[in-house]
Amino acid sequence: MNEELISNIDWDKNPLIPVIAQDEKDGKVLMLAYTNKEAFELTLSTKIAHYYSRSRKKLWKKGEQSGHTQEVKEIYLDCDSDTILLKVKQNGVACHTGRISCFFNRVDIKEELSQVEKKIETYSISDTLYHVIQERKKADPKKSYVASLFKKGENSILKKVVEEAGEFCFAVKDKSEEEIIYEAADLAFHTLVALGYADINPDRVKQELKRRFGLSGIEEKNSRNNETATQ
Repeated sequence: MNEELISNIDWDKNPLIPVIAQDEKDGKVLMLAYTNKEAFELTLSTKIAHYYSRSRKKLWKKGEQSGHTQEVKEIYLDCDSDTILLKVKQNGVACHTGRISCFFNRVDIKEELSQVEKKIETYSISDTLYHVIQERKKADPKKSYVASLFKKGENSILKKVVEEAGEFCFAVKDKSEEEIIYEAADLAFHTLVALGYADINPDRVKQELKRRFGLSGIEEKNSRNNETATQ
């Protein structure tokens, strides 16, 4: 049955297809994510929702960090075989903000945002900041520093990265431990803003660092030079 369900999807035409996760009891739409063939096969075999992160460019198990997993109870494929509906038992909350559903921001009428159900503390600080930065894109530039940077545009964002890099270097040169830490934090933050502007999740930087682990700097540089030469 699983093989038949997988074969009904044209993965060559649609290597990534949307997945709607719905609460099995009350029908509340919890989230929308994407899956590829590998993630879908894992969902079918484990009965735990797996997805493919477009921002991280890798497969992920829902709740792998937070513990807020989704136990899959029913699986549906739409009439065009290009969208999946999962009816799930949600353990904890579905949204990284700590809300039950990712769909909490009503826009057709003015309405207060639903309250956070559970504070999620298992995300790394870089992931948490990146999510906040992405949310600030829509904020009022008069009330949000990040929103004001996005409004000013690419040059202003990159200028801040250069400024903070310079201040970090001066702090190191001055051998001031507190200033080094402070300026390193400023540089990291503004680098995350630049990554947010480019819509690149910091997890992809971690993946690149992991790829380089065990390689000497010379080997890594030579491999990149070889890649450039063959392009």
